[in-house]
Amino acid sequence: MTVRLSGELSDFVANNVDKNGSYENISEYVRSLIRNDKNRFEKEAFERLKAELTLAFSTPDSSYSVLSVEDIFSRNS
Repeated sequence: MTVRLSGELSDFVANNVDKNGSYENISEYVRSLIRNDKNRFEKEAFERLKAELTLAFSTPDSSYSVLSVEDIFSRNS
């Protein structure tokens, strides 16, 4: 995989790598960015699921109705 950066972005990366920054090399920095982005994405997905489940479990049982398999299939067709 190849990534090309120039100008401001290249300078920014250079300031975060080697003696100047927190990372030993550019690959380490990029892996860290990807891991952080992946973690953020997973956290957002979990929060959406948690919100849906919270809503579902807070809804009174009387608001639910029994559905047959046919009802479900016809609803999703």
